[in-house]
Amino acid sequence: MHTVTLVLVAIVALEHLYFLYLEMFRWTSPSTLTAFGLTAAFAAESKTLAANQGLYNGFLAAGLVWALLAPAVLQRPLILFFAACVLVAGIYGGLTVTRRILVIQAVPAALCLATLAFG
Repeated sequence: MHTVTLVLVAIVALEHLYFLYLEMFRWTSPSTLTAFGLTAAFAAESKTLAANQGLYNGFLAAGLVWALLAPAVLQRPLILFFAACVLVAGIYGGLTVTRRILVIQAVPAALCLATLAFG
């Protein structure tokens, strides 16, 4: 597997672990409110939903870590599946929430897929 692809997969996995942390454990903190442009009232009301979303981000991270640690024969299909899931989620979030999600989530996943295809 191409080193650049593996590094990108690790970066996307770390991003999603960070999203898990923010959404499950720091959703109502001042820094998270600022990062997501939330009011304290909205964050309090949506805390359970954010934790659920964080859990899903954790599943994506787990799949990407699995891809990194898997035997060579499994790495390509695992990266393809989990990076594609991240890409779809990033595109959807970019279209429905904020365009920043395209840059933060979709572009790194697209780069993983591009290096996988052309690497």
